[in-house]
Amino acid sequence: MRAGTERTRQRTRRTGRAGRNAALGTAAALLALAGATGCGIRSTNVPVDAGPAPSRASCDTTMETSGTDGAVLTGGAEVFLVCGTRVESVSRTVDTAAVGSDRLEMATVLLTELQNDPGGDEQAAGFTSAVPVDLAVSGPVGDDPETVLRLSQRPSELPAFALAQIICTFAGVEGLGNGHAVVLGGPADSPDPRPQTYPCSAAMRHSPESAPSVGRQL
Repeated sequence: MRAGTERTRQRTRRTGRAGRNAALGTAAALLALAGATGCGIRSTNVPVDAGPAPSRASCDTTMETSGTDGAVLTGGAEVFLVCGTRVESVSRTVDTAAVGSDRLEMATVLLTELQNDPGGDEQAAGFTSAVPVDLAVSGPVGDDPETVLRLSQRPSELPAFALAQIICTFAGVEGLGNGHAVVLGGPADSPDPRPQTYPCSAAMRHSPESAPSVGRQL
């Protein structure tokens, strides 16, 4: 009698433990499922690259902005500024009354525009400038072709974005470039002072870091 009772108790304990284990397993599975599907997001072990955060820069200003003194250049002038990861043109009005046909004066005026801080509307659209404020421009020396413009720093040593700005700004101005390229050199006494032709291509405008490598020997 006692043996039968003891066997019944053992079966009851085994059945209870099995039931509790099954219940715990079910609860764990439900928790894992809830964690994986919570808030409608499926879990993954694969890293996800969502890309860079969206830029607030519009890189677009339709307002014709003032130059250093607000004087008007007939037809305006296009200068290239940095916006995000590329360079884009903006319209400027600059004082060229005393410049006339002097190409060096024109280059100096435009270089100054690039060195000045962008105006309020330009800044709001995301524009900046990388051109060093101590950079200067001069004309051809020695046997240089008359198309050469020499910078006080070797083009290859300038920040890439600054060089892209200068190339595209000068290239599009009659008398400085030919509409799509400009001839630039560094100081005449610098190592390898030979000028090079630098084109302002769409690819370079969208990848200004390539600017130092686009120059071609004359």
